[in-house]
Amino acid sequence: MNKNKINVTSDNIFPIIKRFLYSDQEVFLRELVSNATDAIVKLITIGKFKNENTNDFDFIEDDLKVNVLIDKKNKTVHIIDNGIGMTKEEVEKYINQIAFSGAEEFIKKYNTSTKDNHIIGHFGLGFYSSFMVSNKVMIFTQSYKKDSESIFWSCEGSPNFIMKEIEKRDRGTEIVLFINEENKEFLEYNRVLNILQKYCKFLPVKIYLLSKDKNNENEKDILINNVDPAWKKNTTQLNDKNYLDFYHELYPNQLDDPLFWVHLNIDHPFHLTGILFFPKIERRIDIQKDKIHLYQNQVYITDNLEGIVPDFLSLLRGVIDSPDIPLNVSRSHLQSDTSVKNISKYITRKVADKLDIMFKSNREDFQKKWEDIKIIVEYGMISVQNFFEKAIKFYIFTTVNNIYFTLEELKEKIRKIQKNKEGNIVFLYSSDKEKQYNYIKDAKDRTYEVLILNSPLSVHFIQKLEFYDKEITFVRVDSDHIDKLIYKEKKYDSKLSEKEKQDLKNFINTYLMEDYKFSIKLENLSKKDYPFLIIVPEFLRRMKEMNSIGKEILEEKEEKNKTKYYQLIINTNHILMKKILQETSEEKRKEIIQEALNLTLLSKNLLYGKNLTNFISKKIEDLI
Repeated sequence: MNKNKINVTSDNIFPIIKRFLYSDQEVFLRELVSNATDAIVKLITIGKFKNENTNDFDFIEDDLKVNVLIDKKNKTVHIIDNGIGMTKEEVEKYINQIAFSGAEEFIKKYNTSTKDNHIIGHFGLGFYSSFMVSNKVMIFTQSYKKDSESIFWSCEGSPNFIMKEIEKRDRGTEIVLFINEENKEFLEYNRVLNILQKYCKFLPVKIYLLSKDKNNENEKDILINNVDPAWKKNTTQLNDKNYLDFYHELYPNQLDDPLFWVHLNIDHPFHLTGILFFPKIERRIDIQKDKIHLYQNQVYITDNLEGIVPDFLSLLRGVIDSPDIPLNVSRSHLQSDTSVKNISKYITRKVADKLDIMFKSNREDFQKKWEDIKIIVEYGMISVQNFFEKAIKFYIFTTVNNIYFTLEELKEKIRKIQKNKEGNIVFLYSSDKEKQYNYIKDAKDRTYEVLILNSPLSVHFIQKLEFYDKEITFVRVDSDHIDKLIYKEKKYDSKLSEKEKQDLKNFINTYLMEDYKFSIKLENLSKKDYPFLIIVPEFLRRMKEMNSIGKEILEEKEEKNKTKYYQLIINTNHILMKKILQETSEEKRKEIIQEALNLTLLSKNLLYGKNLTNFISKKIEDLI
């Protein structure tokens, strides 16, 4: 069998580079500035490894920098560094051979670690991104090796190029881009400034932006970056003010300070640094405008961290920097692999550990922050099992009286008094203290604890908890009469005969208002309880809230049957029932039933408080 070799020519590769290599043309500036930064980092590395024979080296470490110059008059952008430079042989190797990475060769030669090398480039394609926006590209370069010649290289985006020796220049490389008409936006100062601040804000070498006007005079000169950002420092070097200042440097439009932060730093089995900030979330799950930023060797990559950061932590803000996160050739997208999964697990564990330490060391302060972080914790507990197993120890329930309990504390508190007929511990909860005021009052009158569970995730969260702990069950306080939710040995006998009960049910069915149809259930309750009670059974309400499919099924049935999935509980022991049965005037009976139902609907649907409770009680007494 004959083996042949696929040949990729520059005729074929240039159109691909120009159109398809990078998803966004602006990244040409990121690539070229990153290459310039690499040139300086390499020079510093060589300086560390130089031996006694230094006569062949042009090495001055002072004032190492990259200048980005906009020349409007000549329609050019210049990227200038005073780094390692290139010899003629190196230009032929790294520029004339597309996709030959000098970075990887350099790392092997000097045996620098992943942690310490700070070399950005890997694929050897970054330079060619310049042809996406340019008609012509020129290179002027002088190697740090004193005996080398200065080299000029020029290409107009075809396989043909010019390369020659020129008069001696200072050490470093200057790349000149002749911007084409379609991309003249990259000659605008503010456009270039925004790109540099996006991608190069934290590069480890000073980056300056300079601009010349049409008269060839300097307009502006500004330092772009912070070469030593907080996430690269040891925690012992930072205080609270340093973290807060860095947060506002990352997100200058954020007025509020973060609640707290988690500093990430790991060297094995992968290298990763970063800082994650917890903003004030409260009950909202917003699509965050300000997201976590992913950096690789201090170069901004993306704020789409799917796979690296678990979904529940996407609500946070901050920075993650790792040379070990696999990217595609354009450094625009992540490529999932085992290391990404391990990084995700590490970040989850670090966040859980931070919350656990906060809870144990200062519970009072933790409780003050709880409403702002609760939804993140719930989201994590629902979606990530490892996080759930840690968080169950510091998750705190809040009662309507603003008392805080962990799961075990609450179980111990209510174990003996809040059980259902199956013997499970009943966690009563409310989603709205005002609307469910009367139900809460009935529970509190019996010394029961009522929790507040009012986040968008509550229904999913309690399902998870019930699956985790078979000893507990959650019921919303308005899902039935309180004496049905909590098992009581004391039973109330009805004074009505079976016939009277059937008559009563028929009367009420007949006079129910057209817009409010309920399934009717007769219960033997206390004489002190209301004559009617409107409830949504726990399982039906959960089914509707759990997901859009369940909600659509119920809404479809409601529309088809012209009925609401509410139950109307009739208290057979209330004195009003005798009055309805004894009333001889059909018109008067209808009036009593509908007035009582109106009062019940009022108590169900409006903001409910003590004054309204008293008002409804008085109106029911008037009916009797």
